[in-house]
Amino acid sequence: MTKLIKPISLITLVLLISGCSYKNNLVKTEKPKIDDTLEVVDSSSIRSISDVNAIAFEWRKVDDPRVVGYHFYRANMQKDGEKLKLIDTVENRYTTHYVDRNLNPNTRYVYKISSATKGEMESRTTQDYSVTTLPRIEGVSFIQAISNLPRQIKIVWRPHTNERVEYYRIERSSLKTSKWEELDTVEGRLQAEYIDTDLKDNVVYNYRVTAITFDNMETLPSEIVKAQTKPLPEAILTLKASTNLPRKINLNWEPSQTSDVTRYNVYKSSSMDGSFDLIKAFTASVLEYSDIVNEDGKSYFYKVSSVDKDGLESDLNINPSMGTTLPKLSKPIITLAQIQGERAILNWQPGDRRAVSYVVHKTIKENFFTTKKIRFEGINALRFEDKDIVRGVSYSYAIQAVDENGILSEITNKTELILPKMKEQN
Repeated sequence: MTKLIKPISLITLVLLISGCSYKNNLVKTEKPKIDDTLEVVDSSSIRSISDVNAIAFEWRKVDDPRVVGYHFYRANMQKDGEKLKLIDTVENRYTTHYVDRNLNPNTRYVYKISSATKGEMESRTTQDYSVTTLPRIEGVSFIQAISNLPRQIKIVWRPHTNERVEYYRIERSSLKTSKWEELDTVEGRLQAEYIDTDLKDNVVYNYRVTAITFDNMETLPSEIVKAQTKPLPEAILTLKASTNLPRKINLNWEPSQTSDVTRYNVYKSSSMDGSFDLIKAFTASVLEYSDIVNEDGKSYFYKVSSVDKDGLESDLNINPSMGTTLPKLSKPIITLAQIQGERAILNWQPGDRRAVSYVVHKTIKENFFTTKKIRFEGINALRFEDKDIVRGVSYSYAIQAVDENGILSEITNKTELILPKMKEQN
């Protein structure tokens, strides 16, 4: 072959030479054995086409019947200088095409070719043939990362103009590390979007996109873009819980300063450090809640969180607010319990300023096995007189205080009184 086919793309040339035979990665370290009588490859017949990571060669075959193939020598001028190494052997004299692959982009290489025999002998090499690989393909021309999404970031870019692009590689790094992490690949040159999910809240991430061609060549990475995930709604720090209501605890709080809050969650625990359970959820227009407890003097701990339109919930790692129902009243203090005449007299002190009335519990011991209980309610004084007593019968009395909410104190200890029987006259 005396002339190189008109310059065509490397893809076409590779298809043209797909039937050529050669060995890869052959390195000959000993000094070549030269036979000056062997026909030398014509240096002027060598032609080449460069790509980013490969160079395709074409040359005129030799006619010497002793020649069975060709040796290829190469030097990386940036790395090896002029020190050439045997890199491959084409094993058929009639083969006149060869592709040197896996080269560095934008790098100058020098080649020599010799004619090879079946033995160790070879011809003199051609003159130095210098050729440079193409620079890496430019990266995508436009890329953008979209912030303020809930635990995700969207990356969009302009499809690469090179029709050889097969897919894109997506990489990510954070401010904590400069190391790039490969996230995923996006198939198809025209696909131009990727959503990175399951991210942390309110964190900045860096991204870049690299296009990969069908023959596994990488373009330059895109410019680095950064975006920040959406922060959590502001926590509710204004929660107030009541401590003075009977058998319920009222909660109220100020609205969240986060603009897109759609609801509030109320959590409750029996201890400050215990597990908080969700007990109620309200729309953003509701800023209060009454927790019905039905126990006196019962304490609970509460937290309220805000939830935004994307379902993000504010941090629950906040101090809880304690609420308490009104406790039972303190017991009255009995100051007098005695029989006067035909009456049982009881006097007492309030014991608790909340007391508004009293209940007197009377127990009648009718016989050894039977008792009868009577309850006197609504007593507003601090004195009780019981005229309904019978001589020789044992009576016991206890008092209980009542506040305006109907909450009862504990019952005092019982006080036993007996009106003695009359002595029989002889």
